[in-house]
Parts: sequence; C-alpha cells; structure tokens
Amino acid sequence: MAAKPTSTADAAMTSKGIHEEMLKDEVRTISYRNSIWHNQHLFKDKVVLDVGCGTGILCMFAAKAGAKRVIGVDMSNIIDQAKVIVKANGFNEDKILLVKGKMEEVVLPVDKVDIIISEWMGYALLYESMGGLIFPDKATMYLATIEDGEYKDSKINFWDNVYGFDMSHIKSLALREPLVDTVNANAVNSTVCGFRDIDLYTVTVEGIGISKSPLNYLPQETTMFTAFICYFDCYFTACHKVVKLPTGPQDTYTHWKQGEEITGTFSLSPNKSNNRDLDISISYKCHGQLTNIEATHDYKMC
Repeated sequence: MAAKPTSTADAAMTSKGIHEEMLKDEVRTISYRNSIWHNQHLFKDKVVLDVGCGTGILCMFAAKAGAKRVIGVDMSNIIDQAKVIVKANGFNEDKILLVKGKMEEVVLPVDKVDIIISEWMGYALLYESMGGLIFPDKATMYLATIEDGEYKDSKINFWDNVYGFDMSHIKSLALREPLVDTVNANAVNSTVCGFRDIDLYTVTVEGIGISKSPLNYLPQETTMFTAFICYFDCYFTACHKVVKLPTGPQDTYTHWKQGEEITGTFSLSPNKSNNRDLDISISYKCHGQLTNIEATHDYKMC
C-alpha cells in the first residue's frame, strides 16, 4: 500500500514521476520548444502566461526566447519546486513569476497578456479574453479501431481469475472506464476517422462538447477489433512555420484492402456533477458477411 504524503516535499515527490514522464516525452517537449525558440520575433518583449506550468520548463523556454515577463500558474505543489528551478537557472521574479492557485481564482499582476502557452489538451480548459496568441491553438481529434487480444487479456480478462479467485465484478467496472495508454501502430486495423477540429480562438465553453459526431471506418478484411482508440494532433499555427504535436500511433494511414464498413456516432461532454470529468458514449454498427454487430458503450473518465 502506498503511504499518504505527509508534507509538501512528499507531495511534490509523489507527482515527480508525472513531470519526469512529460519532460522525457521528446515529441511533446521539443514541439513546444521549437514553436517558441523558432519564433522569437513573436515572444520578444511580450508578456507570456503559462497555465499549468508544472516544473516551469515552458516558462524558461519563453524567457530565453526574449519575453519581457513570464507568469506561470499551477495549483499543485510542484510549483514550489519550480520556483527553486527557475531561480537556479538565473531567472528572478521580474522575469519569471510563479503563482500557486487555480487559474480561475488567482489574481494576475497584469490585466492582459500577449501570449498564452499551455498544455490545455486533456482537461478541456478554455481561456476567454485573457490575451492574444495561444500556443498551441488548434487540434484535430481522431478515432480508429485496433486488434490487440493480448492487451485486452492483460487489462480486462485478467479479472476473471486473479490468483484463483473470481474478480469479474471489477471486469464489468473496467469495461466502463477508458484506458490511457500507448498503442502499437501495428495494432491499428482501420482507416483513421478525423471527427472534430478545435480552434481555441473561436471555440466556446458551451461548444466544447461533442454530440453524436458521425464516424466511418474501413477496417481490414477481417473486421475483427478489440477496442476503439481516440487521439489528437495539436498545431501551433501562429508560428512562421506551423509546428505539429502528434499524439497518435505512427503510420496509421495505411492502404489495406477494404473490409466491411463500420459506422456510428461518438459523444463527449463534461460531466454535469464535475466538469473536470468526461462522459463518453460511442455507438457503432457493422452489418456484413463476416460481422453482424450493433452496440452502444458509455464511459466515464475521471
């Protein structure tokens, strides 16, 4: 059993692994760095806001790119460690100011900022009337099917027999909870369906939900699949050269022989009781010579 954190330092160490994983994600970190460093003309003498600043890495990228001042906001205890980090790297509070608290509640020392940088993807936080440029500012969401029986056995069928005991009750719960994990590109067995484009400059809080977006796939000849996967690509379009931050399996756009068509709808919206949770529903059907199936599955991501 894990011990409960007993101090600020303990709590920071508890979350250290999350930040370490993000920093070691070169696709993510280098995409942000390139979008900032390769566009120093956008950042020079500007006031920059980093929402959810974590360890302060994006704040320091912006400061090195010539920003007049960078304000980082984070509600977690990692910001206490970030203050030590930015100071150790030669930035004083006039250059990088770190503020602890919820973005919705903190009072900033400025009325407006010129640029917002943030990893807003994943918790659907939108910023209204706070500033000019947003990094990143656009995203496209995708769905596809995969066939990976071994992964399903390890995550779902595992509960059928746990050291000789029947824990299938947990299996029924696991089937209603989306999994966040990496996917081997070889497991993807359908064309990719792009179903939603998001523009941070125009989207509203009311319009962020997805209501029965139509889906259409062309699977491999077998048409057998074990799961749907959902991922997104983000874009920094304010840059001189657009920077893309991909999150999906590589080489998913393939030229398989056409199989039996899968159609359906996908819905995603903030939970009414807690808007940081997501309610997800996917309906699909496939009627053909090899497969005859029609189903709806509801999930909750906390």
